[in-house]
This record gives sequence, C-alpha cells and structure tokens, in this order.
Amino acid sequence: MQHQQQLEQVYPRRTYRVISSNLHNPLAVQGAILELTFSETAPERPDSSLVKMDNKWINVQEKTFTKWLNTKIAQRKLMVKDLVKDLSDGVILIHLLECLSQESLGRYAAKPKLRVQKFENANTALDFVKSRGIQMTNIGAEDVVDGNRKIILGLIWTLILRFTISDINEEGMTAKEGLLLWCQRKTACYDEVDVRDFSSSWNDGLAFCALLDIHRPDLIDYDALDESDHRGNMQLAFDIAHKEIGIPDLLDVEDVCDVAKPDERSLMTYIAYWFHAFSQMEKVENAGRRVEKFFNNMQGAWEMQSAYERRMAALLQQMREQIEQWQQATFEGTYADAKKQSGEFVAYKKGKKREWVAEKSELATLLGNIKTKLGTYRLRPYEPPPELSLETMDREWTMLTKAEMMRGQLINETIRDIKNALRKSFADKANDFALALNTMQVAISGLEGDVEDQLLHVRRLSDNLPPLDAYLDKIAAVDEKCQEANIEENDFTTYTYDELTYELGLVKSSVQKKLAFLENQMVARDMTNLTPIQLEEFESVFRHFDRNDSNSLSELEFSAALASLGLVFSEEEMHDYFVETSSGRDCVTFEQFIRFMVDVTEDQNTAEQVFQSFQEVADGKPYVTEMDLRHSLVPDEVIEKLVEIIPPHNGPDMAQDRGQPQFDYIAFMERLISSPEGGSLKDMTNGRASPTKKPGSSNGPTSP
Repeated sequence: MQHQQQLEQVYPRRTYRVISSNLHNPLAVQGAILELTFSETAPERPDSSLVKMDNKWINVQEKTFTKWLNTKIAQRKLMVKDLVKDLSDGVILIHLLECLSQESLGRYAAKPKLRVQKFENANTALDFVKSRGIQMTNIGAEDVVDGNRKIILGLIWTLILRFTISDINEEGMTAKEGLLLWCQRKTACYDEVDVRDFSSSWNDGLAFCALLDIHRPDLIDYDALDESDHRGNMQLAFDIAHKEIGIPDLLDVEDVCDVAKPDERSLMTYIAYWFHAFSQMEKVENAGRRVEKFFNNMQGAWEMQSAYERRMAALLQQMREQIEQWQQATFEGTYADAKKQSGEFVAYKKGKKREWVAEKSELATLLGNIKTKLGTYRLRPYEPPPELSLETMDREWTMLTKAEMMRGQLINETIRDIKNALRKSFADKANDFALALNTMQVAISGLEGDVEDQLLHVRRLSDNLPPLDAYLDKIAAVDEKCQEANIEENDFTTYTYDELTYELGLVKSSVQKKLAFLENQMVARDMTNLTPIQLEEFESVFRHFDRNDSNSLSELEFSAALASLGLVFSEEEMHDYFVETSSGRDCVTFEQFIRFMVDVTEDQNTAEQVFQSFQEVADGKPYVTEMDLRHSLVPDEVIEKLVEIIPPHNGPDMAQDRGQPQFDYIAFMERLISSPEGGSLKDMTNGRASPTKKPGSSNGPTSP
C-alpha cells in the first residue's frame, strides 16, 4: 500500500493506472513511462525553469555542471574553472560535444581572438547539437559568447539530459521517470528511505547509503548508520562512491543537506552516474527481457532494412547526379575558371567522395548485419530489390570512378593548355619588346656625323619611348596572369617582366643622356670665350649634380654645384641668382648654367670689377692692409706699388688691424673712376653683388 501511494504521488493518474494494472507486465509499464517521458514531462526550454531559480540553486547547479563537464573533457587534458567564461569562445563546448558524441565537429578556430570567431565556434557547436535532433529554444551563439549564465546552464542541462540521462534504460523506460523508478526499486526495502523526487528525498543521505548497500554491502555497514547524522551519512556515501566505485564527486554535502529543497537537476546529474555505475553490475535476466530483446531485435532488423533501402537509393541518386554534372560542365578558357573547377573537384574528392566511400562501406556492413541478425533467429534472409543491391552499387561505382578519372584528366589538360597559352603570349610580347630595346640601343651607340643630325635622330628615338611604355603595360598584364597561374618557368623566352622593365629604364636613360649630351655639345660649341678645360669642368660639375638626368638643376642642386666650384653666396643672394639665371623657372638648364659660369669667371678687367675685387680682398672693410693683399696671393711687387699709390685710411678700423698700415682703396678708386649712374663707388657697396647683371656690387661670390 505504501508503494502504491508513492506511485500515485510520482506519476499522473493516467500513467499510474497503466502501471498499477500491468505490474505483472514490465513491457507495458515501460511503454507507459516512456510515453510520459516524451509527452507529459517533456523538458522545458532551458531558460524557462532557470528564471524561477534562486541564486543559491543556480550556484549549486553551476558547480555541479562544471564538475560534470570536467569529467567529460578530462580525456583531452582540459579543465573548466569558470563555466560561463570558459565556454564563451566556443572551444570547450566543441571539445565537450566531440567527447560526448565521439565525433569530430570539423574545423574551428582553436584560439579565437575575434568575436566573430567565437560566434562561429558557438554556432558550430549549436548546429551540431541541433543535428542530433535535440530541440533548443531561445539559445543562440550570442548567449554563449556574451556569457548568459542561465542560458548556458540550460544548454549544459540539455546536454546532460541527452548524453547522460536520456540513455538510462530501466525496464525499458528512459530519462527522468526511468531514473526515479530505478531509485525507488533499489531502495524499496529500506523503510526509512522514501524516494519521491530528485530533491528533498535525498536530504538525509540515507538514500545514497541504501543504494550502496543494495549493490555493494561489502563497502558500507548500513545498520550502523545514525539516521540523525545527515551530513555524516552523506559524506560517507560520497566518499565511498568516489573512492571505491569511481563515481565523480559532482556534489558537496552542503549542496544537499543544508537546503530544504536541493537542486533537482544537479541531483539527477549526479545520481545518473550512480545508475550507470551500478547498471554494469546488473546481470539478472528474465523472460520478459528476452521477449523484449527479441522484439527489439526484430524491430531493429526491420528498421535496418528500411534504412538500407533509403540510404542506398539516396547514394545511387547522388552518384548519378554527379556524373551528369561533370558531363555538362564547360570551361570559360581562363585560368581562374579552370582553377575554380579544379578546386571544386579536389573538394569533391576530399569531402563528398569520402562520404560516399564511407556510406558504401556502411551499407555493405549494414546489409551483412541484417542477414546476420535474421540468421541468428533463423528467419528468412533479406534480399534487397535488384536496383538497390550491392551488385548494382558496384556497377554504378565503376561508372563513377571512370567519370571521375576523365574529369580529372580534362581539368588537368585544360590547365596545362591555358598555362602554355599564357607562356607563349608572354614570350611573344617579351621577345618583341626586347628586340625593340636592342634596336634602339644599337641605334644610339652607332650614332655618327654632325651633332645636329645626331640630335635629330635621338629625338626621334625619344618619341618611340611612350609606345614602349604602353606595350610594357600589356606585358605586365600577361605577367600578372602568369603569376596567378603559378607559372614559374617559361621555355619560350629568357626574359622576365622585371628584366624588361630594367632594360627599358636603361634605354630611357641612354636616350636621355645622349640627348642631353648632344644638346650640351651644341651649347658648348657656341661658348668660344671658355677654355676647353673650363668647359669640361663646368660640364662635369653640372652632370654630377643633375641627379635625375633631367639636364637641369633645381635650386638646391644649383647652389651645391656653385659651392663645389668655390662660389659661395648668402641664401638670399643664391636665390636671386637662381631666379635670374633660370628666367623665373624652377630649374636651370645646361645652357643657362654655362652662361652663368661664363659671366662669373670671364675676366673683363673693368674698373667696377677691380673695385669689387678690392672689396673681396678687404672682406668688406673700407680699407685694405698688406696682410689682406698677401692672403689674396697678390704678388709682392704689386703690393709694393699699391701701398705707394693708395692713400692711407683715417677712419674707424678693426681691432685686429690696429698697428698695421691701412689703405683707403675706396678713395683711390673714386679718383680713377665714377659709377655709371653718376654716384660714388662707395654707394655701390650698398647693392647686391651680381656676377651676371650688377658688376661692382659688394658681397659677391668668393672664388679661390
């Protein structure tokens, strides 16, 4: 009577009636509870029940689930410390599913850095769970990545149900009710134990001790237990279960004893380990199980036959569709298209083909298993329809293999043809281009005759350079295609794009230098007031500072060139000279440079030039000393004559010159000449020195 009341409390009235009326028929009892498992007590959505939990339950559940997870992934030497945080990148979740299912989930980001990689990992795991027929509502990758604690606990609970609890088979029942019935059956003979649920029924620890006693009485002295020592009983049961039986320590004593209503899911998870451990010790068989086994085997054989025919038909259809697809495939004539089709072919061989090989093997094994199963019970053997027989599969497979070989040969041949076409296209253009460059180089090196004729011929050659640039662009386009096709060698030419680019640069440089040389020669030919040595020096300096071979000098290059010739000016003076010499442009041509140097170096022997020379010798002072003249390398006999005819200076002097005779060269020159504008020579010292435009000005260039 007591057991009957317990059943009424645990199961709904309809299910109880079926159980109570069929206690002599275990198979009927199993069916009733199995129906209850998947209808009346279908698992709630993971987050709906968690919302109702208080924080303490959630903490216990998180701790229990974490330990459960660690027992599953321990084989991979992994450990989770923070369930929410450690699962956020999806890696641990994938490891867990692979350990649970003994299947690979494929490629994934093992060390995700980016959020999108974590999302991809989480989606991979969730998609796999869904593919196993596990319904998940309101669970998304963002819940895992963002660490939604309740959703994650719901997800783990779903996995526990699917992979730990749902496979519990007690008298044909599954899931929660089957586990509860197992506990009740095992503890029914213990009056002080009343298992009604997976919560408060376990507070005193006696139920755990009873399970140990009924299965392993050698491990525990049940009669010596103190029923009032709840924590002691619980700790004893936990320790024995862990040390002697190998049941993981998922729960702590306080998780069960110190709460009025322990967390149901945590207890179910833990008790499921007890079930699995003790189920291995169960060896009792009865007639009902044998009948059930026979029925299950028969039903399994029928299901296997149906699965064989369905899978065989699907595989044959896929193979025929693949052959038809290859037969209809065409090529666009480009390497990219051929490579794309080659990649698809490789992907087929690594993916779909291997799946078909495995499926073909599994179908043959499945058919053999069907025949073995039927033969075990001496039943009529199964023969599949002719169109689904293994012989038909072998014929179709031979056709697939032949079509596959032809497809691979066609792709390889197409790629070879495209590569050869690219090689020839590049070689033809490269050889023509190299011939044109060689022709121009020979023409430049073989120039003879008048400068004017040579200059005209070189200018014509220069006009042919832009078309060569355009042609080189075409070569570059072909070369890029060759690189895309991974063409590393070309037997049709010895030239590469880089070599042609370099050689074109040499030809351009030769033309430019030759053109500049001839133009400069014409300029030099007209400079009759320069000695050949001077002209050679000026041209050499100009060429040295013409860094870009433009036959012109920028302002900075112009300044450096003059400095190398000993002509040093202030920054302002140099800028003015540059503007004057270049006629206001941004560069000085060779002709302008030579004319400037002629003006600077030409010795006109004018009075103004002599006065400017005195200024330079005196370093800008209004007087000159014998020491100044000697430093300027004026001969001694000239110095003796000058000090006799130049009047002495009576004005202010420099400290370093005191005690030395000082001569007023300004007064001396003013007695001899007057300025063109009617002013004094002294007034002209306030102007800027200009070797080309303003003779007689002070602060002019210093030339050694």
